[in-house]
Amino acid sequence: MANFSAPGVYLDAASTEPPHPAARAALLSALDAGWADPARLYGAARGSRMMLDQARARVAGVLGVRPDEVAFTSSGTQAVQLGMLGSLQARRRVGGHLVVGAVEHSSVLHTAQQHERDGGRVTVVGVDRAGRVDPAEFAAALRPDTALACLQSANHEVGTVQPVAEVAEACRAARVPLLVDAAQSVGRADVPEGWSVLTASAHKWGGPPGVGVLVVRKGVRWRSPLPEDEREGRRVPGFENVPGAVAAAAALEAFRSEMAADAPRLSALVDRIRETVPRTVADVEVVGDPVRRLPHLVTFSCLYVPGEALLTELDRLGFAVSSGSSCTADTLRPSHVLEAMGVITHGNVRVSLPRGAKSDDVDRFLAVLPDAVARLRRAAGVTAR
Repeated sequence: MANFSAPGVYLDAASTEPPHPAARAALLSALDAGWADPARLYGAARGSRMMLDQARARVAGVLGVRPDEVAFTSSGTQAVQLGMLGSLQARRRVGGHLVVGAVEHSSVLHTAQQHERDGGRVTVVGVDRAGRVDPAEFAAALRPDTALACLQSANHEVGTVQPVAEVAEACRAARVPLLVDAAQSVGRADVPEGWSVLTASAHKWGGPPGVGVLVVRKGVRWRSPLPEDEREGRRVPGFENVPGAVAAAAALEAFRSEMAADAPRLSALVDRIRETVPRTVADVEVVGDPVRRLPHLVTFSCLYVPGEALLTELDRLGFAVSSGSSCTADTLRPSHVLEAMGVITHGNVRVSLPRGAKSDDVDRFLAVLPDAVARLRRAAGVTAR
């Protein structure tokens, strides 16, 4: 069996938060007690059903919604796809127009592309240089035939928080449901009210992978785009992952409680990175809003350095970071987020701090970064200004 060593310093929480101890304990317990089919009537099955319902109620409690509005999916991506397609399906008589932000996660944009291939119409609302949509421009994109609008709570590549409350008010006035992809913010910050459909992903808050959350508010029209199934309120087909849901709920409660206290500390560490990198590395651009942002995430781009080479060099030095182009890292295409913002798209590094990130580790990262960039520039025959 291959031996893959753990990273010395993990700074890629935006991709996935390290498993929370509360999730591990809950998962192990649920594997023993929650394996039976929750749809059956015998004792073990009723026990599984109770565990699933309790997990649903715990997630609902953190999100401030009703338990019967919450469904568990197999991933955040599936939650987005079901949320979008189900909303569009239910509102076909209204029209086939969809509005999305230009910097949405690829799961939103790919679903929008599918909708367009199927004959629907899509309007993409641009963003400013910080990566934020203009609420007035978003409102202007809404039409009488708009079936759905989509806006993320905060950007997954640069951390910029979107004006969800303002856009939600515009959607309410236009009688258009708003889907909010809250994968990056659930557990770290509250999502403003006004949305109709919300999606999230458990591994972003230290829960197990393979568990997503789809919330459809009461009174919101939604119809499954898939063949009918009795599971999860007829929203998500297939046998429920009861242990996964239990672990996800336990992790969310614990993580949200910790972030309420720790987010300011993480935000101060991010401020240190934002201030230090442009002072110690020439020809670098720190992107995203410096104030209205997620507390744990910062992205910067270095001229004259291939992003893949820089990530590999930092990995060699013991730091696990990613490119801001997280959705397209395998294809090596420029990030659609950075392109939409009009900022540098190469030499990009995204640092995202997990819970308990240490100040000393951030200082060590800032100490090795300038030499790492300089070595790669020399290897490429480039001298920074």
